[in-house]
Amino acid sequence: MDTNSYAAQHGGGEAGAHGLLRFLTCGSVDDGKSTLIGRLLYDSQLIMEDTLNSLEKDSRKHGTTGEEIDLALLVDGLEAERQQGITIDVAYRFFNTPRRSFIVADTPGHEQYTRNMATGASNSDLAIILIDARKGVLTQTKRHSFICSLLGIRHVIVAINKIDLVGFSQDVFDRIAGDYLSFAAPLGFRSIVPIPISARYGDNVTTRSGNMPWYRGTTLVNHLETVDAEHESLDRPFRFSVQWVNRPNLDFRGFSGTIGSGRIARGDGVVVAASGKASHVTRIVTADGDLDSAGAGDAVTLCIADEIDIIRGDLLCPPAARPAVADSFAAHVIWMDEEPLLPGRQYLMRIGNLWTPASVTSIRHGVNVNTLEHEAARQIELNGIAFCNINTARPVAFDPYEENRSTGAFILVDRFTNRTAGAGMVSFALRRATNIHHEGFLVSKEARSALLHQKPAILWFTGLSGSGKSTVAKLLEQELLRMGRLTMTLDGDNIRHGLNKDLGFTDADRVENIRRIGEVAKLFVETGVIVLCSFISPFRAERQMVRELVEPGEFLEVFVDTPIEECIARDPKGLYAKARAGAIPNFTGIDSPYEAPEQPEIVLKTVGTAPEALAQQVIAKLREMGHTL
Repeated sequence: MDTNSYAAQHGGGEAGAHGLLRFLTCGSVDDGKSTLIGRLLYDSQLIMEDTLNSLEKDSRKHGTTGEEIDLALLVDGLEAERQQGITIDVAYRFFNTPRRSFIVADTPGHEQYTRNMATGASNSDLAIILIDARKGVLTQTKRHSFICSLLGIRHVIVAINKIDLVGFSQDVFDRIAGDYLSFAAPLGFRSIVPIPISARYGDNVTTRSGNMPWYRGTTLVNHLETVDAEHESLDRPFRFSVQWVNRPNLDFRGFSGTIGSGRIARGDGVVVAASGKASHVTRIVTADGDLDSAGAGDAVTLCIADEIDIIRGDLLCPPAARPAVADSFAAHVIWMDEEPLLPGRQYLMRIGNLWTPASVTSIRHGVNVNTLEHEAARQIELNGIAFCNINTARPVAFDPYEENRSTGAFILVDRFTNRTAGAGMVSFALRRATNIHHEGFLVSKEARSALLHQKPAILWFTGLSGSGKSTVAKLLEQELLRMGRLTMTLDGDNIRHGLNKDLGFTDADRVENIRRIGEVAKLFVETGVIVLCSFISPFRAERQMVRELVEPGEFLEVFVDTPIEECIARDPKGLYAKARAGAIPNFTGIDSPYEAPEQPEIVLKTVGTAPEALAQQVIAKLREMGHTL
């Protein structure tokens, strides 16, 4: 969301004496977040008469406050939200007071919608963390606080809401405020201001409450109006992520995007962070004409003097203040997908405007949101937070997130579903990323293949245990040898006796098992060999990862399609019987899933067909794909 544009469209062109403040409301379920924002809008007299009339009708239909107006319905716009009385999506609202303009993000409290809360926090300067006075500090309160800290928010209001339901008790307020301050002490917030409020009745929201003579602090609105929480983006080094190469005709070439931080002026030198190519700015073009200079938040098109190679996703920066460039770094990751984060699995990363394949190589530690302690972790579940090592397919430019939010943030996207799986904050580049490079060789893969008179390939046999993968692969290798072809077979059991003997059968171990095998298979392809891989390989993501290690046409997925009933009937190793008895945990097809290929190159139906005939089907497919056999 472009909040600057939003403010301009809604009367916030002048941000008041203290500028525009972006903040969010967060906390646990039913702490009163939406009601508080409704109260702010109501007391600011920003509700039109027709909206107020509609609100009264909706309150009678969906409200939870009896005959009174349910202010929460002002921001709970989705029908599902109104029916359930909860916030699901992030609702943005603009309002102002004589002293300041505001954009507030109302975020959901339910744990399953933590991803939406993180989205709202990523563009906020301050957080109002609501706590139900009847319940105190809850796990979700702590989780949201930690996420706010990770996302660079340094100012917090602890709004202890529904104080009217505990008799406006000072003891309750003091106890909850003390609990929160003790928990939040290590989080690095610059200011934490506890305020007792009743969002429903307006106590200490815009005006001081007469029900709490013991409270002598500020009202919530007064603190929002006066807190110094301005972005420091203009004071940071210039950062410009190229969103679009603008080439409408042969006479114009510019690079469009939004300035992430700092300022740029006509004549200033710039460097492409990844390549180091340098030039200087000749024009700063906008829809309203050319500018002499521009700063953070401005959407511009930059024209430069030299015809250097710049593409979408490149980061422009000053020659004397460059970001880090690396293909390996450490970062905090907030996991947002129901499928757990597994080390070794490949995702798509977006950092700035750059998209690149990436994988979490290791989880350094998970974070217990209740205690903030570091814990060992093999995988990260939904809403979990971890500190990880991440590798990318190409070097990326970034600043540590705590130094620059615009260049230190990224998302991880599931390659198959396109769901946003995780949000990350870069901490630092890993040292090895700067001194490890791909080494070129004098002998090419093509030369090795010519020597062997064959096309290299990976024949990847996948299917359930007992499907017949190894049987067909052995017969195929025998036939290829008879034809004078050099082959190598990699089989699951054999690999686990050596290369992967340190791995078990958890989902995380299965991912790492296939990653290692894929890298070995790639090396055989580089030597010109036809490599036959026989592995259950239950996850599509890992099979796709191996496919992308080699060139198009060099990976053939062979789905050995045997019904599980037939596999159980065969059970050559007695594994299914042991798995059903509980002796073998995480067994594919019993208590661990198998994701069948969606578009394999070859499907082998084993029921009713001899293994020798199945091997011939694979040979026929190889010939169809140009292999001389």
